[in-house]
Amino acid sequence: MKIIEKLSKMIEEELHDAEKYARCAIKWKTENQDLANLFFQLSQEEMGHMQSLHNMVVQLIQDYRRTTGEPPERMLAVYDYLHEKQMKHATKVKAIQAMFRE
Repeated sequence: MKIIEKLSKMIEEELHDAEKYARCAIKWKTENQDLANLFFQLSQEEMGHMQSLHNMVVQLIQDYRRTTGEPPERMLAVYDYLHEKQMKHATKVKAIQAMFRE
C-alpha cells in the first residue's frame, strides 16, 4: 500500500519539525519567552499532526484487514520497523518538550 509509505514519510517530517521547534523553544526560553512559547506551541502542533497521520495508518491497516484479510507479511514487517523507529523519535521529542517545561 503506497499510501502507508507516503503517510510514514509524512510522519517522519512532522517528528523532525516537532523536534526542531522544541529545540528552538529551549534555545529562546531565557532570552524571549514569547518566542519560546510560540516554538513550543508549534512543536506540540506538529506532534498532533503526527498523531493524526499515525491514526490514519492504523485505520488503513484495519480497513485492509476487514476487506481483504491479513496484510502481506513483508508489508507488516516494514510497517513494524517504521513504527518502532517513529515511536522512538516521538519519545525523544517528548523528552525535549519536557525539558522546555522544566
